[in-house]
Amino acid sequence: MARSFSNSFTAALNSNSLNYFFLIELELNSTAYYTSFHRNIVYDGHTWLGDGGVFSIEPPNFSSILDREAYTIVLTDIADSVSDSFKLGVIGNTIKVSLGLLDSNGDPLLGAGDVSPTYSGFIDSPSVNISWDEKTAKIEGTSPMADLDQVNLTMVSKDGMDQKNSTDTSFDSIYEDSETHISWGKI
Repeated sequence: MARSFSNSFTAALNSNSLNYFFLIELELNSTAYYTSFHRNIVYDGHTWLGDGGVFSIEPPNFSSILDREAYTIVLTDIADSVSDSFKLGVIGNTIKVSLGLLDSNGDPLLGAGDVSPTYSGFIDSPSVNISWDEKTAKIEGTSPMADLDQVNLTMVSKDGMDQKNSTDTSFDSIYEDSETHISWGKI
């Protein structure tokens, strides 16, 4: 499916100075909406907070090898709202990031076809960094290759199959402690 962009988005994309912002939707205790733009943005029925909460966004690097490069978002957390959510458990909650462009006046383009989704995944490893200068909450989103590390166990037995589907008889002739001798080579 091809993405379609508005004429204003295409014009901003082709301009000499490309200015952009991110919209970040995080499922914490409740859904939180942040933007990297310097002021609040109303988009898609939500107010995206532009109060300086987005410290950095480090998207995964493109490479020619399979790796587990994660999507990293760092938020300032002076009021402890994000770190308090971490304590309640956020691993596996959703993250969505979209990219928007600014027009020639520096205003965000927010019409239909103006905002492009760039990442959708799950919180993998949240952490908090406290130093003398700042307090930040780091959220790593799952890598697109994270499923390559997943281990699925399947019991190859009649009982194992009955746990998945009691009407499936494909493993009925597999017996525990049965031996089969196969002659290799010429007979």
